[in-house]
Amino acid sequence: MGFTIGSSRGIRDIRSGSRRRGRTAECTVVAEYTGLWGWAVVPGARAVSGVCSCGEAGCTAPGAHPLSYAQEIPAGATLDEVTRAWSQVPEATLLLPVGRTFDILDVAAPAGRRALVRLERMGLPLGPVSATPDGRCQFFVAPGAARDLPELLYRMGWDDADLDLHCLGPGDYITAAPSDRAGLGPVSWLRPPTLDMAYVTDTTDGGDAPSTSAAPPEARLLLGTLAYICHRSTM
Repeated sequence: MGFTIGSSRGIRDIRSGSRRRGRTAECTVVAEYTGLWGWAVVPGARAVSGVCSCGEAGCTAPGAHPLSYAQEIPAGATLDEVTRAWSQVPEATLLLPVGRTFDILDVAAPAGRRALVRLERMGLPLGPVSATPDGRCQFFVAPGAARDLPELLYRMGWDDADLDLHCLGPGDYITAAPSDRAGLGPVSWLRPPTLDMAYVTDTTDGGDAPSTSAAPPEARLLLGTLAYICHRSTM
């Protein structure tokens, strides 16, 4: 079985050569997400002074939802493909669909930052972790976490606790760094994606199905620490 992980030349093309060719910063980031990390990207609405760019007067999530008329940019899209697609929605935000290659454990930022330090000290496997301008931390975990969360909390004895801990799964979207979320400011990485979880392609027999070389961790590996710190934060 043969695999390629976007060659070093390809990485340089995305990260530096793109700017020399006049690509926008957004295209560069989208191409990293699709071409290196294997994530689809969905163009999202922006919010200015509470008004959503989708044009709906009664929008319930201004600046925090996909644009209904825009097409998803699939995992594996090249910089040229991203540039052509993004030229149709140049002012869009970057959204990532949840429930495919990852689910999200979402906690309050103070608890999330403390938990991240503890998890790193414990040497537990970690995926990317982002921070949102509305005071949340989002831990990337393996798909299926949203489905399994009630059972996992029950097994760990946290099912009756009042925890500010939620899980996002299929049908949900998160705003990706460095896009603005809901007009409140940019999302940032506390622990950015790295090349050890880079997008790979199976080249055996001409195959081109995307996969990841290192999947995000199972939620159960992080959940005990996250639940404990969330509980302590409410005491």
